[in-house]
Amino acid sequence: MESLHNALGVLNSYLWGPPMLVLLFGTHLVLTFRLGFIQRYLPLAIRLSLRRGAEAEGDVSHFGALTTALAATIGTGNIIGVATAVSLGGPGAVLWMWLTGVFGIATKYAEALLSVKYRVRTQSGAMAGGPMYVLERGLGARWAGVLFAVFTAVAAFGIGNMVQANAVASMAAEITSDGRAAWVVGAVLMLLTGLTILGGIRSIARVCEILVPFMAAFYVLGCLLILAAGYRTLPATLALIVRMAFDPGAAAGGFLGGIIAGAARYGIARGLFSNESGLGSAPIVAAAARTRNPVRQALVSSTGTFWDTVVVCAMTGLVIVNAGHWKEGVEGVALARQAFAQLHDIGPLVLNAGLAIFVFSTILGWSYYGEKAVEYLFGSRAVLPYRVLWVCAVMAGSVTALPLVWEFADAANALMAIPNLASLLLLNGVIVAETRKYLWAGRIEEEDTE
Repeated sequence: MESLHNALGVLNSYLWGPPMLVLLFGTHLVLTFRLGFIQRYLPLAIRLSLRRGAEAEGDVSHFGALTTALAATIGTGNIIGVATAVSLGGPGAVLWMWLTGVFGIATKYAEALLSVKYRVRTQSGAMAGGPMYVLERGLGARWAGVLFAVFTAVAAFGIGNMVQANAVASMAAEITSDGRAAWVVGAVLMLLTGLTILGGIRSIARVCEILVPFMAAFYVLGCLLILAAGYRTLPATLALIVRMAFDPGAAAGGFLGGIIAGAARYGIARGLFSNESGLGSAPIVAAAARTRNPVRQALVSSTGTFWDTVVVCAMTGLVIVNAGHWKEGVEGVALARQAFAQLHDIGPLVLNAGLAIFVFSTILGWSYYGEKAVEYLFGSRAVLPYRVLWVCAVMAGSVTALPLVWEFADAANALMAIPNLASLLLLNGVIVAETRKYLWAGRIEEEDTE
């Protein structure tokens, strides 16, 4: 196990080296520029996400697709991921996570647009889409679509299953000081997951439409209460985050080396893990949405990155850095727990309940991503076996060592992101053309008046 952990660490040092950071953040910047700072349409996008809209082709509503995507993205990355980024990259990692979210809105918009444009209807009558179909139908590169689907089917067990189950099981074991708690948590998660995912995307969406708004509001309100209690140190905390984002570090080998090796490396990596902009996962469920045109759903999908990283991750980062326990070498779950313990009764409740709900919803959302990837590779006959394996993996993740799971998730993320980012850059002309046709021509607003 130790040798595997070391091997994954070496692999991630290459996968998440300067080339990947440049490719990921560079794609965010290129698409932001090409789309005329699409982030300025965020108010419109939020309004669209809250409307039922007219009937159109698809399996779930705008809101159902958005909440399912948010269920998959708002997870341990928003709590444990932020804590890990701070402990490894320092307070400055919070700013890099936030910037990844701001500029990642453009990437989330672009990948959702392409996934809706190139989606297909399967033999069972359901919609299917995502980067694998974009690569195949948009670029004529089925081999690349197959690679993405393979990476997604495998990666789902890391980022969307084992990491999630491990986080909540570890916290339960730490709180109770009983290792058996991890097995109990795993068993409960297995049962709830199995009951929900057997009903497919409609069942998942129904659960997520209820869970996601509640869990997000509950968590953000709790964070605000904690920050209000420590308001005196907030200005200094904000200044520290900005300053440390560009601090070279004593052992990093210069300014650029410090950024890549420290704050940016972990901030961007954990930012991607959290909001998944550029990863290519969320567009898979965006393709199932009932929508009149690709741009409409792309706008709705882009709000997911805003809520996930610009709001939720920022709240977590401020709470953790403001608490100051990161200076003591505390990491992961323990760092998050100590930070939230500032507000004695409310803090632990917000953290524990928030993490439990985040974990469950993420496991549901990612089960659909993995399922659609397997369906692309092997057809609908492979869906049921994958679901069974998925449910079993929940227990495995609950009792697997955290460092190994995180390393695995980081590697899987990078392998998914590479073909997806390549398709976004190669098809940026299509993205701009569709945006011009519907958004810049004012057709989105016209449809709302029909």
